[in-house]
Amino acid sequence: MDLRKLKKLIDLVEESGISELELTEGEEKVKICRSTSASPQPQLINTQSKELNTEETTKSEEKNIIKEDKEALSTKEGNTINSPMVGTFYRAASPDADPFVDVGASVKKGDILCIVEAMKLLNEIECDQGGIIKKILVENGQPVEFGEPLFVIG
Repeated sequence: MDLRKLKKLIDLVEESGISELELTEGEEKVKICRSTSASPQPQLINTQSKELNTEETTKSEEKNIIKEDKEALSTKEGNTINSPMVGTFYRAASPDADPFVDVGASVKKGDILCIVEAMKLLNEIECDQGGIIKKILVENGQPVEFGEPLFVIG
């Protein structure tokens, strides 16, 4: 393409108000983009990540509410035994074995209450005080966080 044609195309783009013009003649290809500082630049908005963030926020708020409810419940009914680590809570040594403790069971200091699996290691959680199991706050196989109440002992 010669220079005069290019100049006419540029003038055409400026006069018409279009923002972009692409022209192909044979093997030659020309693309003219108009950019002004007054016109807003197009922005890519990722709505999916915003939805995920609100969903994650809602889930974390729900977890906090549940945790606060468990803590409030435990202070009314007795002392709690909390998880010393992040992991998976198991009530028994194996799926076909009897649980270590049930609600109403009498326990003394040093008795095994449950297992928390963390990084493929099975950690026995011992009772740090004597009493009676009033409530089991976590379901078998459920993930637990550090400091999450597991049992209420009265």
